[in-house]
Amino acid sequence: MFGGLYDFAGQIRQKNISKGGFQFAVSRFLDKTLKQIEAMPETTFDEIVDKYIEMNIAHPFMEGNGRCTRVWLDLILKKRLGKCVDWSKISKKDYMNAMIQCPTNSSILKNLLKNALTDKINDREMFMKGIDYSYYYEEND
Repeated sequence: MFGGLYDFAGQIRQKNISKGGFQFAVSRFLDKTLKQIEAMPETTFDEIVDKYIEMNIAHPFMEGNGRCTRVWLDLILKKRLGKCVDWSKISKKDYMNAMIQCPTNSSILKNLLKNALTDKINDREMFMKGIDYSYYYEEND
């Protein structure tokens, strides 16, 4: 997704990383972790969001994890449920707070996402709005 911007784009990270005091998955176990995440079921909304949470905890890249996983989440939701997230319905503050809490309490994130679901999966404006919001969520305040 970030090819041409970073020389390490698309490569699984080899270093340990953290953000805001949260340590993401240990790099030496990422291959195994990613295989376990790939094997997780994705037939229901709850299963899909659980998989999304685990991918966020894995944070497999050096840069762009949040943006990539939000696109990934929408692709899974489209494929499995015929839905996607209208990210404009989720404030940055609410989303970030839910993501901080989701490793121990996924219900807040699930409620945010569920309330923002739409069936506009083929709407180009919805897709572009999702990308715009994804970058907005990553901006430093």
